[in-house]
Amino acid sequence: MVSWDLGVVGLGLLAVMSLAFGLIAHWVVGKGLTRWLWLFAAIAYFIAGILVSEVWFGWATGREMQPNIDGLSFDEVQLVTLTGLVAALIARFVVRRKPPTGQTAQKPSR
Repeated sequence: MVSWDLGVVGLGLLAVMSLAFGLIAHWVVGKGLTRWLWLFAAIAYFIAGILVSEVWFGWATGREMQPNIDGLSFDEVQLVTLTGLVAALIARFVVRRKPPTGQTAQKPSR
């Protein structure tokens, strides 16, 4: 059984981190996919952050995990940041890839 110990401060910090990540991901990828990319990225980051902090590393105590900010395993959530930035860079490459010679560029579908 999973013990949920994420407090209000930890939840708020994760929400701010999610919003910042969403805006950065939108900036990295650009407007090639959708104008709502920032929101989708922020929601995905928030859900992944909760899963990493509370499920994957939820067994650890505050003494074993440093820094632990009101139940949020901060360093471990940064794994989500790294993974998300790699995904944003791959998305940027795919969206901005030039078509093979002789073909016209197509607008990405929404």
